Amino acid sequence: MWVKLDKQNELNKENKTAKESTVENMKYILMWTPATIEPSSYWKCHFSNCYFTTHRDFFYGNLTKFDAIIFYGPHCYSVHASDLPKKRSNHQKYIFLNMESSDNQPICDSILDGFFNWTATYKLNSDIKLPYMLIRNTSGHIVGPSIDMTWDNDMPEYNETSKNKTRAAAWFVSHCHTRSKREKYAEKLKSELHHHNLTLDVYGKCGNLSCPRKKDSQCFELLINTYFFYLSFENSFAEDYITEKVKNALLNDVVPIVYGAANYSRFLPPGSYIDARKHEPKELASIMAHIIKTPAAYHDFFRWKSLYTYHPPKYVCILCAALNNQTMLETHTTYKEMRRWWNPDYKQRCKDRTWGS
Repeated sequence: MWVKLDKQNELNKENKTAKESTVENMKYILMWTPATIEPSSYWKCHFSNCYFTTHRDFFYGNLTKFDAIIFYGPHCYSVHASDLPKKRSNHQKYIFLNMESSDNQPICDSILDGFFNWTATYKLNSDIKLPYMLIRNTSGHIVGPSIDMTWDNDMPEYNETSKNKTRAAAWFVSHCHTRSKREKYAEKLKSELHHHNLTLDVYGKCGNLSCPRKKDSQCFELLINTYFFYLSFENSFAEDYITEKVKNALLNDVVPIVYGAANYSRFLPPGSYIDARKHEPKELASIMAHIIKTPAAYHDFFRWKSLYTYHPPKYVCILCAALNNQTMLETHTTYKEMRRWWNPDYKQRCKDRTWGS
């Protein structure tokens, strides 16, 4: 089964295709604001009856015919009434979609309080959960992430990690000035590692090494074969905000050193990571040096691999599944305090309307 996400230059052809479709109970979803929610136009999904478009005139200007209208988060940072639908029908779901940090992109305008019916974000209390990674158990069932995550603590020994690693830590980073001030912590850590004759290699715009994003596979091979640790530092502090930075470490046999405001026990197995915010740079450097010198201690970080696997979500499929959930459709919900739900500290944050990196 396939879900369709149309392109701007195919409006006429795809209007005809969609409107003449024999797929039963077709769901029409308008992307009110431009958003790339998938890297590909097609995903294999359980449901095949969702049609996404970016064209507001798809139904000749009658917006009430759409089953759902999705509003992309960055465009909600500062919105005007003139650029919102003038009419809505009772059956429609207005959906707030955002994968960016709520600290970087707060909602500041009161016009959006009471506007949305559903939320589709990385936050685990969203109506439609869109985490950066899904966790499956050995049976292939999705078990997380979850607010009340339960891990199997009976993890067998794992000795398959590379024994040829030669360098302490790597960091792939392109935003050099962030609200979390991660760059300041990293600079101090780099200095402390030097006292142990260890290095922190920084790749990208913020360092002196290069590994282009277009060559991801080569970069990941570098992690697998060369480095013990990877800095999975988030650019801002927000609840449940854990991005692909962690996934890059987990999938490439390096230990993630995390730096964020999330409750990491909702996302990562116990003993699989180091939380930098719980250690001063000097202490963390000592911990890293000890682990590098102790193979058994390093291997313990990978015990989880016998029980769990991490996978990229299919966001379009998740959205389509929600629009086929009859219980959700029949339940009327409205986010009366949307600004506060998205960012509890929105009042203070909105005083300073600078964007994060």
